[in-house]
Amino acid sequence: MANLFNSEYHFLSNPFFSLNILQTRDKIVTSDAERYLLVYMIGVLVIVSTLIIVFFIVFQKRKNQLLRDKIKQQQKFDEELLKTQQEIQEETLKHVGRELHDNVGQMLVLATMQMKAAANIVKDEAKSKVDNAASALKESLEEVRALSKSLNSDVIFNLGFDATVKNEVARLNKTGLIASSLVISGEKINFENKKDEIILFRILQEFFSNTLKYAEAEHLKVTLDYKAQFLNIKVEDDGVGCDLNTAEKGSGLINMEKRAELLHAKFQLDSQPENGTILILQYPYRTV
Repeated sequence: MANLFNSEYHFLSNPFFSLNILQTRDKIVTSDAERYLLVYMIGVLVIVSTLIIVFFIVFQKRKNQLLRDKIKQQQKFDEELLKTQQEIQEETLKHVGRELHDNVGQMLVLATMQMKAAANIVKDEAKSKVDNAASALKESLEEVRALSKSLNSDVIFNLGFDATVKNEVARLNKTGLIASSLVISGEKINFENKKDEIILFRILQEFFSNTLKYAEAEHLKVTLDYKAQFLNIKVEDDGVGCDLNTAEKGSGLINMEKRAELLHAKFQLDSQPENGTILILQYPYRTV
């Protein structure tokens, strides 16, 4: 028994055994420190990555917001520019309309009166010719008056949209160049924003003008369909038509589209070769 105790004491008091214990303890301590350091580094890496991701998201949102603001500013600028152009054009047309009515119209009135006076004193041989010239002058006077009304926005304000379109259709029929008709359905709703009447009418005028110039059409039909929330406008001719995909986009078509955008109206133009052209507008009633 004594020998066993001495053997164990000798083993424990062995310096090599003590060194092994110390080395093992140091390894444990070192392992714990490395573990803590690794956890710390992982934590820092996660925090830094999170901050980078958050920064990127915030930066991207800010960038997108700035881009949206820029687009809105550009749209607002384009809209204001279009409004300014529209106002300048309306003032010019108004001036031309007044000049036609006041100056050219008065000259035609005087010429008509003189022709009637001449018809009363000429002989029978020339009387028919003078009467024909007087009739032509009278028709020209009516045409000038009708044209001056369609150009003057003040007249459009006073007459209203339906009456103005009706007068324009009648004027087209008087030219003898095309047979035009107008159909109005639904319960009429007066426009709260009167300027919209002028813009819509200018779109129709542009279509009428293009039909007379290029379509070689025999018939033109205009339909105004009043709904509760919007006005449907459809204009169609039976002309030669064209392929819109290949046709050159002229200033007339661009003006129609821009004016429709100004009203927030849906604009659709369909045309096929030898099948005529159809214009469809859907105008939402706007408040002032």
